[in-house]
Amino acid sequence: MLDLAGHWLTAEDRHLLRQPEVGGLILFARNTESPAQVRELVRSIRAVRPDMLIAIDQEGGRVQRLRREVLRLPALGRIAGCGEQAATLAEAAAWLMATEMLACGIDISFAPVLDLDYGRSQVIGDRSLGGDPQQVAYLGRAYIGGLHQAGMAATGKHFPGHGWAEADSHFALPVDERSEAEIRRTDLQPFAELAGLLDGIMPAHVVYPAVDTQPAGFSRRWLQDILRAELGFAGVIFSDDLTMAGAHAVGGMPQRVDAALASGCDMLLVCNDRAAAEQALEHAQRIGMQPSVRPQAMLARQVVSADYKAQPRWGQALSLLRDAGLV
Repeated sequence: MLDLAGHWLTAEDRHLLRQPEVGGLILFARNTESPAQVRELVRSIRAVRPDMLIAIDQEGGRVQRLRREVLRLPALGRIAGCGEQAATLAEAAAWLMATEMLACGIDISFAPVLDLDYGRSQVIGDRSLGGDPQQVAYLGRAYIGGLHQAGMAATGKHFPGHGWAEADSHFALPVDERSEAEIRRTDLQPFAELAGLLDGIMPAHVVYPAVDTQPAGFSRRWLQDILRAELGFAGVIFSDDLTMAGAHAVGGMPQRVDAALASGCDMLLVCNDRAAAEQALEHAQRIGMQPSVRPQAMLARQVVSADYKAQPRWGQALSLLRDAGLV
């Protein structure tokens, strides 16, 4: 899964999209001017590759790539603070977000965040649904329900939990020194409870030395023994961005590709560095990488028209968030 430089496809972009090893695109703020522009960009992408999985990070709060002419969504942490209404609001927020993104032609937003908020992590914070594993699982279930009702697949992140490690894996390699028993008792619980509902999971670029010396996204112990075999997860495993500092622990880009594939990742993200993306693609072609069929299950499950605001549910869901002071 690669990215683009701007609002429109270049000749170089079109060449990359034609490579069969490229199965997805992720859109960032630099790619999103308005819903109309995004719809046109998506149309141009699908003219080249109708089967392309198109993703975005549209969580709400500080992580919302498309901001103009769409709802400014609340961070999940604000929703979690709404007491008895929180589950209803989580479902409504997910449905609203998914409906807007599907109307733009985007297949998935990488959500929900299922990390626990310990007040330690520089990168998680109010992106989390709280610090209690049962609450995060309960509200995560409601959020996943909202996504599915809109027709969007759900991706939980960052397995098995990024909330305790203080460093930001974009810029450093975080380490969670706790025991395996402690991690299982806390951070792993939302993923364990929701594994049967999630369509995708994104592992963390975090090392848990009590379990494996490799970051979770490069660890067969985490992804095969625990996530697949023990938790029974049958969906798509997305690597987190292989250009992030947390991924450098396993070597250069060819080594990162090899390690992510060996651990069992179905789709590898290589973003914000076109030279690295080209290097990853060349290596994938050199080793004869066969694209996984699993990501095709993440494509949008229904078409949402641009007049989605005329739906009765739109007004009802929006009123719920407004009455709670969230939008």
